[in-house]
Amino acid sequence: MERMFEMKTIRYTHPELGTPQLGLLDGDHVYSLTEQVPTWTCPIPMWRALQALEIRPAAVAERLRRGTPLSFTELASRRLLLPPVATPEVWASGVTYERSREARNAETQIKDSVYDRVYTAARPELFFKATYERLVAPGQPISLRSDSNWMVPEPELAIVVSANGELIGYTVGDDVSSRDIEGENPLYLPQAKVFSGSCSLGPAFLWSDGEEKPETWTIELTIYRDDASVFSGQVPFSQFRRSFSELTSYLLRDNVILDGTVLMTGTGIVPPDDFTLLAGDVVEISIDPIGVLQNAVISPVPAKALATK
Repeated sequence: MERMFEMKTIRYTHPELGTPQLGLLDGDHVYSLTEQVPTWTCPIPMWRALQALEIRPAAVAERLRRGTPLSFTELASRRLLLPPVATPEVWASGVTYERSREARNAETQIKDSVYDRVYTAARPELFFKATYERLVAPGQPISLRSDSNWMVPEPELAIVVSANGELIGYTVGDDVSSRDIEGENPLYLPQAKVFSGSCSLGPAFLWSDGEEKPETWTIELTIYRDDASVFSGQVPFSQFRRSFSELTSYLLRDNVILDGTVLMTGTGIVPPDDFTLLAGDVVEISIDPIGVLQNAVISPVPAKALATK
């Protein structure tokens, strides 16, 4: 019987050609799928092909290990990684963990908290976060906001869905946020969430094969300053209050999305109230089956300087 193993892919810039590539990730080995099928520069065209052929990702993964592999470590060190999905849009969810509700209540200046209400309500909080052009690739710098004095990373499990809400796979997300702007007034949420360098995804894309058990996964966050850890935390995904189907059903209500849309599912790790990110910090977010998303933090720069290539 043929051995089955998970399908995990990355996107990267070809070291010599400078073109986007889709690669099968197996340990530290990266096998180019684009060399095998030139139109596969993103998981979504490949997913559509497998769907049409009614082939499960795990059933084909091992057969795609062809050619001379590249080193994932080398690609990462040379900053050649790209966002793992060329997603048209990134959406995000709020207050899906108890810790998130506590943090939002701590920062808000409104006594009758809207965050308590949304935590227990049937309707979740969903908001627009980014387009592909706004994404920060793995290894590239996320940015502070110029008019904020209280900023944090928000480590999240991100799901990738089809136009009809079908789960395609998973990646790691960082929803960089301004706590003081949102806390001043919830109507300022778009400004607290959407700005240059405020969203990163990666490093890999774990394909859904129906056998994954996200409820057993743990999300970890570590923030380094001057090579020393200044904050670390973790939360089991079992504390996630909502379900993927619940979130996607609301995302699809009277809203047209495209294949490959990313939905970040909320954070359960929030640094203490006296902590804020500083330029020079390094943020690492880990979900063991997917990988470690690492980004340095820089001072605000013009939006065009952070555009994804």
